[in-house]
Amino acid sequence: MAKVKEEKTNVMRTLEQKKIPYTAYTYPTEGGAMDGVSVAAYLGVDPEEVFKTLVAKGASGQYYVFDIPVAESLDLKKAAKAVGEKSIAMLPQKELLPLTGYVHGGCSPVGMKKPFPTVFHETAEILDRIMVSAGKIGFQIQCRPEDLIELVGATTADVTVE
Repeated sequence: MAKVKEEKTNVMRTLEQKKIPYTAYTYPTEGGAMDGVSVAAYLGVDPEEVFKTLVAKGASGQYYVFDIPVAESLDLKKAAKAVGEKSIAMLPQKELLPLTGYVHGGCSPVGMKKPFPTVFHETAEILDRIMVSAGKIGFQIQCRPEDLIELVGATTADVTVE
């Protein structure tokens, strides 16, 4: 695994400021962003430990963040139930950057422009370490899931398709 030595993202700076231990990794981005399963394979990590960050909007107009294993798909009904909404829909890609400050493929639950209710897939509770985007395509951070969950004030629930 290629450890990042020089460039720091805002996610890394936030974790350092909060004294949360993490390990940073990088992966090649020539030819565009890799999908999460390919990132996991490149870094030699089980895809169940690599989480993608998805943003959705509820029927109420409230925005929500969901972090799920990269090989899984978000179940919109389960996700809506987990946040107490009648329904939710995925945020259109063009709205992601203005809302969160992150681009598609580089979205992290840490350091968004403003905090949103966040739900991690329940498997995060049983893993020793998870990996999420470090806020920039080509950069990942790995840390204890309980540290991330506490930092962003997240809950956990089963929110993936069976």
